[in-house]
Amino acid sequence: MKLYRQNVYGQALFIKKALIKLLGYISHRRYSGFNQLEITNSELIRNLPETGVMFVSNHQTYFADVTAMLHVFNASLYGNIDSLKKPFRYLRKPKLNIYFVAADETMKKGIFPRILAYTGAITVRRTWRADGKEIQRLVNPSDTDNIGIALKDGWVISFPQGTTKPYQPIRKGTGHIIKQYKPIVIPIVIDGFRRSFDKKGIYIKKKGILQSMVIKQALDFDYDNDTIEDIIEKISYAIEQHPSFLTTIPREALIEAEKLNKKRDFWEY
Repeated sequence: MKLYRQNVYGQALFIKKALIKLLGYISHRRYSGFNQLEITNSELIRNLPETGVMFVSNHQTYFADVTAMLHVFNASLYGNIDSLKKPFRYLRKPKLNIYFVAADETMKKGIFPRILAYTGAITVRRTWRADGKEIQRLVNPSDTDNIGIALKDGWVISFPQGTTKPYQPIRKGTGHIIKQYKPIVIPIVIDGFRRSFDKKGIYIKKKGILQSMVIKQALDFDYDNDTIEDIIEKISYAIEQHPSFLTTIPREALIEAEKLNKKRDFWEY
């Protein structure tokens, strides 16, 4: 007989709940204080089923993006529409079956990533990069299986580009997972996090930044007939990371970025 309840990965739920609440209280002012998070369409969260949902989003920092989503999802389930008011109430009983996909090496670098990993990380090995070097290795089947287990138990947050650099291609593994497990796929578009935080999303780089999170309607897939390429293309448009979006950047912004950017990539600003 187990002395305490565990999730599908054997983690103690009372520890996970305590960590989510603690990190939630600590991080709240990052989205409703030092900076403001403008949320759109969070009412869609309340109508989702308890399990079998995958959120796909562009990625700007290692940790601030997913932390913001945990705030928004729990606030919405509590009844806050497009708002993070009353965190002590919506964090009192957070949803514990929310998971997020993260690189294994990222979640092992330091005490904070290890603590955050306990709140719901599904760690996977990158097949294209490790320790800052380009590599090529086969997908670990257990990584895919673990995502499938999480989808059966609850919701999964995925950053299908696998990098914080914008306009990178969607990884094919995401398409295979969607085709295999047939989840409800909710696109999310975020902005402002790169300007607010450092790359890891731990330190505040600048205050007074308006961050944004737009939650969109579920994508329409034909799971039997859509190819992996079809799925990937639909995701890239939905999260506004298709190369065609580059043409919508104002010329003035590009000129200003050229002045500011000495050796760093424009998109770090």
